[in-house]
Amino acid sequence: MQARRLQNRYYHKTARNAVKALRNTTDKEAAEALMPKVSAMLDKLAKKNIIHKNKAGNLKSSLQKHTNAL
Repeated sequence: MQARRLQNRYYHKTARNAVKALRNTTDKEAAEALMPKVSAMLDKLAKKNIIHKNKAGNLKSSLQKHTNAL
């Protein structure tokens, strides 16, 4: 139980850092390269019920808007 909790916290924190890195990116090419990786990461977290599927969708949507606006 404890090991699973630590693993979930690690994955969640890693995803949050990836989202933060993508949000702080000002270079369009770098953002477009990072977007599929972050998107896949969020999908995996939603599939494993670490985050809610709607939260994953909302994050992906807002990140895509940010990438397109660059």
